[in-house]
Amino acid sequence: MNDQEARRALHEILNRYRLRTYAELAMLVGNQETFEVPGESGANYQIEIQAVWEDKTRKIIRVLGAIDDGGVRAFMPVCDDFLITPDGEFVGE
Repeated sequence: MNDQEARRALHEILNRYRLRTYAELAMLVGNQETFEVPGESGANYQIEIQAVWEDKTRKIIRVLGAIDDGGVRAFMPVCDDFLITPDGEFVGE
């Protein structure tokens, strides 16, 4: 698996989730979305996106993304995430 290509693909997908509203992301909590995307090299990558409560009291959501090529890297996928508050601000950025 080409880690740089995988990171670019995951970054692109996570950016799409960043465009969603807090309410839309809150509906993802407890669920997982899985899909495949082609890489520039022609490799197929599987991406998993899920949302969890990072801080339920303050209602901060963590959106996590993982990408792998279905091979051995499925056990050690490339991962990235972001945190969002109810007012739509991204934490730590």
